Amino acid sequence: MIELRENSLQISFPEVHADARMSVEFQRTLRIPDDGETYPLPAGLGAFPCQHVDDYAQTVPTNWLERGGIMLPMYQSEAMWINFSGDYISDRETCYPFAMKIAAGKINAVTGKKHKNKLKKAPQDYVVVPEQPWLDGFCVEQGVIRQFVAMPLGDGYSAEEQITGEAEHGGLQIIVYPMKREVFEQRFPKIQRQEFRGEPMLLHSPMEDVYVCDAAPDMGLAPGGRMKQEIYDDPFDFSDWDQVNASRCFVHLANSLVWRQITGEEAPTVPPTSEEYGNSDLPWFDYYSEATAVEGSKILNELKSVATIGKQAGKNPLPENASVTVDDVQLIRRGLSEDEVRDSQF
Repeated sequence: MIELRENSLQISFPEVHADARMSVEFQRTLRIPDDGETYPLPAGLGAFPCQHVDDYAQTVPTNWLERGGIMLPMYQSEAMWINFSGDYISDRETCYPFAMKIAAGKINAVTGKKHKNKLKKAPQDYVVVPEQPWLDGFCVEQGVIRQFVAMPLGDGYSAEEQITGEAEHGGLQIIVYPMKREVFEQRFPKIQRQEFRGEPMLLHSPMEDVYVCDAAPDMGLAPGGRMKQEIYDDPFDFSDWDQVNASRCFVHLANSLVWRQITGEEAPTVPPTSEEYGNSDLPWFDYYSEATAVEGSKILNELKSVATIGKQAGKNPLPENASVTVDDVQLIRRGLSEDEVRDSQF
């Protein structure tokens, strides 16, 4: 079951286990420069507002109604990251595990292959939650992604168009599988409750209105700047996943003008430029985990970035794409509080 609550997808499988719950949130962020450099994680700037497609049946495109799901507004050239979180189960000292597939325009964001509903282990075409805390883009190399950047369909920028030659789907597609109940009970037996030390959260800072990009009618996700980020190997057995029970959601991307036409509401102000971000003293982040990362996708690594395609076409699709000096990189360590010292290895 999927519910939309406070701009977050709440996904649960009560038929599998009472604790099988997680959430997915779509976060606004700085569009890092598409300049060939590899940047750390910028701060989150708050969740995109989301609406049920069915609540606007009279004003959304017909094909959106056929696909269902939710919609959110993005400006052309705006960036997004996807945040995953689970409900902490105190008497088991864990969150319920899930396998999640993410596609952009029905192109798998991990492998670059066309989306299929079933999980695939070799190569791994999914992320594991809560091991994977977030996803910022297309996995192009081991430890490197290219940022999700919204671009109009039909101009050849999106990953979908570069791989399939068609501008058919756009948006995001998400499918979630829970761990099998019996596997979860065996792997994470109930124990005496201990104090939980949560992970630090990313900074969510409201920003002032800084610039407005030209709008386009239909939006897909294209590869933007390079960012340090690992997509972690599945630490469980492939047979642990319950592929009988699944929840799917199509996330439609509306540009600011379409969003206003559909909902009657204004889209949020656009994020800051890289120069404004650097001048604002907002931090960058680096994430530490001992988990092994998957190899990057050769298919996705061969895609051209938005800046490259624009340059070849004699266009400037990325306003304010100047390089930025990275200062104040804060380390986020999985499972450790701010002051906790990680156990050493000798």
